[in-house]
Amino acid sequence: MDYAMEILRQALQVIVALGLLNVWLVRAGKPTRYRGGDAKSMREEFAAYGLPATMMYVVGGLKLIIAVALLAGIWQSALVVPAASLLILLMIGAFAMHLKVKDPFERAIPSLLMLGMAIAIAVL
Repeated sequence: MDYAMEILRQALQVIVALGLLNVWLVRAGKPTRYRGGDAKSMREEFAAYGLPATMMYVVGGLKLIIAVALLAGIWQSALVVPAASLLILLMIGAFAMHLKVKDPFERAIPSLLMLGMAIAIAVL
């Protein structure tokens, strides 16, 4: 792989991983303007989507694993494509949930940005 593309992929890996860690470890209990429905926390957001709390833990756990795999993938490249591929599926689901509750498009922007970065990571 071209050196510049490798640097770009690694930069995206770090950006995505830190974003996931921020959302799930730092901001999970805090309101943001991107939460689905009228939710003020991650738990309320999953409830707004009609999903059980256990699903929040499953998705959160997967996203934390993805974040760690993307960071470790800087040294162990075999981790990158599986982690990015799983994130692609989760971000498609996140976007679908915003559509399900008829959120304004602005609330879906983070899921679409993450989806785009995950696709770029997977194909670079």
